[in-house]
Amino acid sequence: MSTPAPTADLSARFGLTAGRRRKDKFARGVILAATILALVPLVLIIYYLLKKGLGAWSSSFFTTDPTGNTFFKNSDIGGIKSAILGTIEMVALASLISIPIGVGVALWLVEYGRNSWFARVVRFFVDVLTGVPSIVFGLFIYIVLIIGTGSSFAGYKGSLALSLLMLPVVIRSAEVILNLVPAGLRESALALGAPRWKVIMKIVLPTALPGMVTGVLLAVARAAGETAPLLFTAGSPKTTTYNLSEFMNSLPVQIYNDVNSPSTEVVNRAWGAALTLVTMILILNLIARLISRRSRLA
Repeated sequence: MSTPAPTADLSARFGLTAGRRRKDKFARGVILAATILALVPLVLIIYYLLKKGLGAWSSSFFTTDPTGNTFFKNSDIGGIKSAILGTIEMVALASLISIPIGVGVALWLVEYGRNSWFARVVRFFVDVLTGVPSIVFGLFIYIVLIIGTGSSFAGYKGSLALSLLMLPVVIRSAEVILNLVPAGLRESALALGAPRWKVIMKIVLPTALPGMVTGVLLAVARAAGETAPLLFTAGSPKTTTYNLSEFMNSLPVQIYNDVNSPSTEVVNRAWGAALTLVTMILILNLIARLISRRSRLA
């Protein structure tokens, strides 16, 4: 028996010359360096938030409202109770407004509009709204509902501004997920005689639900961190209120007001509020990731 010829060198077989290997190593090094460079500000932000924010946290920090005693050393400046509750209330109302409308628009674009000229127009304006600065939504509500009606700031007006901010994000994310639902599921149900609305309610939406929840939670997280729309619509009171027709505080506005204070204690409260806000958004993003992972495993 003849001895089999030795296996050819893989590098020579696939044309991986020494020059190509050097270029590959160089490209990997550049990508790694860019990744590390991008992580540096993120790590520094988290470090400073933990360093300065944890010192402000206490039991009273989350259970008391901010006070006006900010010009006297060692005075009781209060906590961020009204800001936390105000953020939750306004974002919840904004979600109740934007999520049903956004999902409904996405369903029409995918199930009925498809490639019609009107659907293309809707997609174009949704893309435009996605890139509009958040302060523009606040100015719009300010001009229409405050100056236009001669009324004052209110929590529900802040929610309307946030819902306008969330709406294009919900529409685009829901549309992408609905397009991923296999066409065979729709066709099979229609072939069995099911009406289109029942196919959407019983087949399409349950299949797309985990992915849509992920997109919705990301939109909610974005709205929770917005400051500019609320400065023009909701105001910045210090007391806790559950009435959305009154002035309502929020975490982003609380941070904005506190960080400009000459009092060190108030600035420390701003760091604590910032850490609270980031923690809330982090929890929402983790929930979105878990739902997305569960959807892929299913």
